Amino acid sequence: MTTPSETTGTATQKRFIAGAVCPACQVMDGIRMWEVDSVPHRDCVHCGYNDTLNAEGNSIPSEVPTRVNTSGLQAPKPKAVGQALQFFPNPKLKKKD
Repeated sequence: MTTPSETTGTATQKRFIAGAVCPACQVMDGIRMWEVDSVPHRDCVHCGYNDTLNAEGNSIPSEVPTRVNTSGLQAPKPKAVGQALQFFPNPKLKKKD
């Protein structure tokens, strides 16, 4: 299997960033950075954290799943069908006058 970087003849070079602290596991000197199509990416070799950076170097946050943005992705729950019940009084528990 070939990746786009292998087909052009240049391999993506991942470089360690000295003094960088992982935002997830707080370990120093475990962050690698590389670029794919001029978009910077980074990951942690210790915990596997990864993200993509924008032009200013800020992390592009992924959308946090909430009730609003995940309800459209889920199939609607079937409505519960109610059934009427009728209770008959127990003649043995009848009050004596």
